[in-house]
Amino acid sequence: MGPMSLWEALLLGVVEGLTEFLPVSSTGHLTLLFHLLGLPIQEDPFLKTFLIAIQLGAILAILLLYGRRFAVDRALWLRIGAAFLPTAAMGFLLYPLIKGKILGNDGIVVFFLFSVGLVLLLADRLAERARHGDVLELPLARVALIGLFQGLAALFPGTSRSGATILGGLLLGLRRKAAAEFSFLLALPTMLAAVGYDLLKSAPAVPEGGWNLLGMGFLAALVTALLTVRWMLSFVERHGFRPFAYYRMALALVYAYFFLR
Repeated sequence: MGPMSLWEALLLGVVEGLTEFLPVSSTGHLTLLFHLLGLPIQEDPFLKTFLIAIQLGAILAILLLYGRRFAVDRALWLRIGAAFLPTAAMGFLLYPLIKGKILGNDGIVVFFLFSVGLVLLLADRLAERARHGDVLELPLARVALIGLFQGLAALFPGTSRSGATILGGLLLGLRRKAAAEFSFLLALPTMLAAVGYDLLKSAPAVPEGGWNLLGMGFLAALVTALLTVRWMLSFVERHGFRPFAYYRMALALVYAYFFLR
């Protein structure tokens, strides 16, 4: 099947599951891995679809972990809806630009890996004085602003969807664990919409054998995301987000050295 093997699809799915909910940019890591594997993501439309579609595995992990809260907490639905609407509007209007020009652009990935890492350091310090331990304590207008942060992440690979929503939550007064959990919960409608829309547009062009590769990436992302989400909540309560910020900046420098020279 084309330029990608099953083991490469498995590896990419594992990296997706490990990085989707960490504030380190799953797209940045996957774009780097595509380069290391010699897969031409900027030239191959299926590889771009694969990068987006395997996020379904990470989405299912959130549904399995938080499905009960989704089922009973109507106030949470309202917050998620308020944050999702600005993201959806930005993504729908700018989808051709994101898919055609921005996705896989190395210079953009490096810049936002590094710069968001710097801002995350500042936001993590602010979190030490944060008052809100749950997103339900925030007014809807503030929650909608978190959605704007997430929309910017959709525009610029290397920003990190989870990193942007966590950053928005921290800057708007959420404590670390609350910011991380709302990032997870907001992922469900956001990623379902993004992946569903892309598959609707791209499914007729998926080549023979492509669905097997997508299925392998999906399963790998599901299993690793289930493990990663629980670990992350425990980690940020003890250590905050500073380790992720330093990691982002270091990765940006390595990425730039090897692929922007």
